Amino acid sequence: MGTQHHHHTRWEQLKHRLTPHSHDAADKIDPALESSRAGMRTLWISLVVLGATALLQAVIVSWSGSVALLGDTLHNLADALTAVPLGIAFWFGRRAATRAYTYGFGRAEDLAGVVIVLVIAASAAASAFVAVRRLAEPQAITHLPWVLAAGAVGFAGNELVARYRMAVGRRIGSAALIADGLHARTDGFASLAVVFAAAGAALGWRWADPVVGLIITVAILVVLKDAAREVYRRLMDRVDPELVDRAERELRLIPGVRDVSGLRMRWVGHRLRAEASVVVDAHLSLLAAHEIAADAEHQLTHAVPRLTEATVHVDPDTHPGAGHHLRISHARATV
Repeated sequence: MGTQHHHHTRWEQLKHRLTPHSHDAADKIDPALESSRAGMRTLWISLVVLGATALLQAVIVSWSGSVALLGDTLHNLADALTAVPLGIAFWFGRRAATRAYTYGFGRAEDLAGVVIVLVIAASAAASAFVAVRRLAEPQAITHLPWVLAAGAVGFAGNELVARYRMAVGRRIGSAALIADGLHARTDGFASLAVVFAAAGAALGWRWADPVVGLIITVAILVVLKDAAREVYRRLMDRVDPELVDRAERELRLIPGVRDVSGLRMRWVGHRLRAEASVVVDAHLSLLAAHEIAADAEHQLTHAVPRLTEATVHVDPDTHPGAGHHLRISHARATV
């Protein structure tokens, strides 16, 4: 029994040493694919909820002539339609990497985020245009109870979708889905503003409807700023510094790692990747150094949330305190 266990252990060691260690690990691929499925599921649910909300509001707009409700309906419709490019991006991002696109197609998700930001900007422009025109040509609002009900339903539906999208977006690391959630929240505030517009009209304030329409525009611009910032940071490869600190701490805990001479992390869609350089004893054999790198890659992918791939480079510590790896790093930094 002991002999069989000994042979089994030697076989596992040999297999581990001969296996390449890019660590696009199998136990990380499945969660990554599941995150794409979660994103698609979120989009479908959002599309159904917001589509039904927009349809209901469109019917009431035709009865009442409310400009605030019209703006809210347009926002809900646009928000529902943003699920289309984002859904395409989630589907496209699941394609395997090719010789031309060696990092895969995850960036399609970030491009969809740009589309969402443009849609939010367009809805703000449309809302402002209609509100200004209605200020110049005031019109009475009819069916006020229905307008109030439509605004309340719109707020509830949008807030529900917004929370759902942002929660899933943060869980899977999708900046585009978070931006889409912010878009839904904007429409929720717009729907709430419709309620105030209808209440003002009931009191005889004919200017209440277009003024609230302008207030909606301002609210959209505020959320536009937040959504644009999310997408901009993702396109510029910004990573939460706490994730970088965590990765460095994990690397320094690896047996045999003396220091971390470099660490880069970036998002590709909703997947996080890392490239690191660690310092090891210069007298280690190639096989021993490889084992340390493989261990570091393995530990990183398990310790850092949503990190699906890690590549670790080994630098020899030939001169403790002022090593060869430090001179190389300085040379690279000053090029």
